[in-house]
Amino acid sequence: MIKLIASDMDGTLLDAHMGISEENAAAIRFALDQGIEFMVSTGRNYQEARSALDEAGISCAMITLNGAQVFDKDGVSLFTVPIAREQIAFILDRLDAHDIYYEVSTNKGLYSESQSRRIDSFAAMIADHLPHLTYKMAIAMASANLELLHINYVDSIRELLTDDSLEVLKIICVHSEGPKVLGPVASEIDALGDLAITSSGQNNIEINHRSAQKGIAVAHVATDRGIDLADVMTIGDNFNDVSMLQMAGVSFAMGNAELEVKEYAKYETDTNLENGVGKAIMRAIEEDL
Repeated sequence: MIKLIASDMDGTLLDAHMGISEENAAAIRFALDQGIEFMVSTGRNYQEARSALDEAGISCAMITLNGAQVFDKDGVSLFTVPIAREQIAFILDRLDAHDIYYEVSTNKGLYSESQSRRIDSFAAMIADHLPHLTYKMAIAMASANLELLHINYVDSIRELLTDDSLEVLKIICVHSEGPKVLGPVASEIDALGDLAITSSGQNNIEINHRSAQKGIAVAHVATDRGIDLADVMTIGDNFNDVSMLQMAGVSFAMGNAELEVKEYAKYETDTNLENGVGKAIMRAIEEDL
């Protein structure tokens, strides 16, 4: 019997308007009524994740930044898993050498060195997740997203690292040429060891500590709740979801998931534009998966 459901957000729970559809929200509420806990497990930071949940009236625990930070349903941070400080300078040097846009999520907020590059980069990410959008529409959505976030724009992220109390939890890197540019750089960075390098789209890579993965975080939450992993259900669409698809007793890949990602899931549901999360939840409950 399913006791805990963990769902990714972008390309999974969120629809074409980057919100939670009523069908998905209704299925989540139904699961909660059955005594099943629901939580999101996302690459987003807390504020980005919280805005969509608030609009749908959903209060839940959250695994954020691919597992680098976990919050309870009241927004209290339970634990963080930072990237080793001695690795960060090398990572940023390689990204700068290849003119790759990046921003860092920390225990003190989100930092970027360029607002204009952030809009351009995240418009490309939105267009990748929602290919039906024109690029102009993607730019508009990326710009609107800025209003929901408190992003700290600084001249030099490196100067922030002189603050010993600052923990870098995730570095997200975006380039319009995608794997052609990001692939070789990811290999260089991966050679450092103790890092998890994943992706939530063709034109980005996400860098975390090796222990900051969605699957590890979901397992941690399940253990804390006294829930066997056989009674955990996970839903995702991209490579940063693989670790949680692998560890759950019941796992669903979205219809729009990458083909390789689908191989790690036990079941497949409809796309994020067809309320796939809601349908997966109802199927799991009705068929007692």
